[in-house]
Order: sequence, then C-alpha cells, then structure tokens
Amino acid sequence: MLLRLFRLFFALALAFPTLAQASPFMDKIGLRNAIRVGLTGDYAPFSTYDPATDSYEGLDVDLAHALAKKLGVHVIFVKTSWPTLSDDLKAGKFDIAMGGISVTPAREAIGFFSHPVLSDGKTPITLCKNVKRFGTLDEIDQPGVRLVVNPGGTNEKFARAHISRATIIVHPDNKTIFDEIIAGRADLMITDAVETRFQAKRHPELCAVHPDKPFDHSEKAYWMPKDRELKALVDEWLTRLKEIGALQRKIDKWVD
Repeated sequence: MLLRLFRLFFALALAFPTLAQASPFMDKIGLRNAIRVGLTGDYAPFSTYDPATDSYEGLDVDLAHALAKKLGVHVIFVKTSWPTLSDDLKAGKFDIAMGGISVTPAREAIGFFSHPVLSDGKTPITLCKNVKRFGTLDEIDQPGVRLVVNPGGTNEKFARAHISRATIIVHPDNKTIFDEIIAGRADLMITDAVETRFQAKRHPELCAVHPDKPFDHSEKAYWMPKDRELKALVDEWLTRLKEIGALQRKIDKWVD
C-alpha cells in the first residue's frame, strides 16, 4: 500500500512538477491504485458500453486510459446514467466523470470542470428527406411534430425550455433513440452537433441539420468533485495533450 502511494507520488512529481503535493483525494486514488471514471456508456462517440463483452469504447474511454497511464494507476469504469449523474458524483461513486458531459451552471455548483475538451451546441437530426422542415426552432415547435429526447440530460432540458407546441417523447434508451426516427415513431431529435454527425454516418437515412451552426453553444469537459489538486492535474494533462497535438488526434479518430 505504501509502495503504491510512493509510485503515484513519484509519477505525479515527474508528470506534473507544478503540483505542490497530492491531496487526500489523490491519496485515495493511490491507495486504490486506480482512478474510477464514471461513464454513461450510451453517448457515442464519447463512450459506448457493450454488455456482451462488458467493455467500453469511445473518445473518452481512450482518454481515460491515457490519464490513468499518466498517473501510473489502473482505470476502473463505473456505470452511471444521465438522470443519476449528479447524485452519483455527490455520492463519491467515481473520481471523475467523462463521456461527453456538457458544462452547465447547475453542474458547476456541484463539482469542478476541467478545461474544455471540445466545443459543441444543440442541433436537429432527422430523416434526410425532412431536413428542410426543421431548420429553426419555430419550424420544429409546431403541433403534430414529434421530438424525441433521452431523459435527464441537457437534451431534455433544452427541449423543455424551447418546445411548447410540439410533442416531446421521452425515450429511455439513448443507444436506440435514433431508431425511433428511422422507424417513424418520432420526427427528429435535438442533440449535440458532434453526436448528429456521428449518427448520420452510422445511419444513412439520417441527416444532421446545420451542425456547423447549432442553436446554442456549449463545451464538453470532465467533471469531478471539488478537489483543487485533481482539477489542476487534469487541466495540466489536457493542456499538454493539446500542446503536442495528441488531443486533436484522438478527437479526429472518433469525431468527424
């Protein structure tokens, strides 16, 4: 146990010389010899979970492994969900949440966010034949239009803030939500532009609507308890990845 702490401290000293000392929070990571990363596992291209192999893949899965390697510890993925994400963070179920988390004031009140990983915004995705129907929020917010959302995250919050006349359909499984549009049970979804691009490539029937000009602007970052040492460590790690181009290479691998 003491050897693990020494190894973590030594790795931190070499990798992050500007950090004065490890915090009690970081000591727990050292004692565990692992950093616990919370993932929803249902938000491609950031994280997807395969129950058949009990494994995760995606942009933030790759980066979680890179962060753990930098610390000299293992990574443990902890399953969470968008409705329970805040409660799970407050309960200490993981050390850091990754997987395409948008920065919001409500979340900032609970924990620290890292430097942004990428910028994004909400935009529609629909059947390609309907792209011209749903270019504006006013065109979307019409009686008879069916807007599907996943529960508990910023997609549902955006929809309920801007949609009052169209029908909002809550679909509990974010992995199959786009099938609802393809099957004709919903007309569109409003989600992050990065996800609309990814899903449009996977489903030729679907098209992203003006993903380069989303309705709003948001940033994706990593979310953690209010531990200043951990935040400083993650920020410095991300800064270095950006400086050497490694972060952009990872983004280009998963995001087009």
